[in-house]
Amino acid sequence: MSLRAAAVAVAGAAIFLAVGCANPAPPTSAPQSTRQAAAKSSPGPSHGTRAPKAKPPKTKPPKTKLPETKAPNHKRIPAFSAKVSAPLTARDLPHTWHHGCPVSPGELRAIRMPFIGFDHRAHNGTLIINAGVADKVIKVFSILYRARFPIRIMKPVDVFHGSDDRSTAADNTAGFNCRFAVAAGPPHWSMHAYGLAIDVDTIENPYIEPGQPIDPPASAAYANRSDIRPGMAYPGGVLVSAFSSIGWGWGGDWAGAVDYQHFSSNGH
Repeated sequence: MSLRAAAVAVAGAAIFLAVGCANPAPPTSAPQSTRQAAAKSSPGPSHGTRAPKAKPPKTKPPKTKLPETKAPNHKRIPAFSAKVSAPLTARDLPHTWHHGCPVSPGELRAIRMPFIGFDHRAHNGTLIINAGVADKVIKVFSILYRARFPIRIMKPVDVFHGSDDRSTAADNTAGFNCRFAVAAGPPHWSMHAYGLAIDVDTIENPYIEPGQPIDPPASAAYANRSDIRPGMAYPGGVLVSAFSSIGWGWGGDWAGAVDYQHFSSNGH
């Protein structure tokens, strides 16, 4: 072989090797399903970095939607805060106090505090009560507030011109009112006249006396006490338990005439 022919042969071999290295044979392809699964479980590598190992996809538990009837209890409400007034005067109680009442206006206080309404929202109310039990009453209504126990309205009976009938017909939660007790026998002061009794949700919790119309009349739907609904007082319920925690008695425990709305310091 001439020197020129040898050189040509060597050059051809070099070109062949270079082409072969630049175009290696493709590897055997994985099945289509396997590649698709890998593509879904692991992102492709970025340029110049090593591809991360495939990880199994994370599964999240399905979201549980709370029933709509319970959802309002999970809404945020303002913190409970009560404000006790200075001693009251006769001018503060134009319709519920008069000369001859068993307590003076100065022995009474107005407590302004929030409560949860039947609309599940916080509202402000005012309760007139004896100064000696103000702290205990605040404790009761703070328990009811945190438990989202619904109260319709909370206004002094003076708003109703001292009329107990008008106050109870409005489903009002109230304390002091210088009046006689609703009971048989000779007239005697109600515990409301001392500021030592509170009526709560008077329509949901009526006064029931055998042989007499239910009071207030709108309470007829709540005569069946086994059908527990919002705002009702019943043994073991939060309303009765809250007053029991401060040593107050409940008219729902009375024999004969039963006063489900009534709570007092001596149980009468």
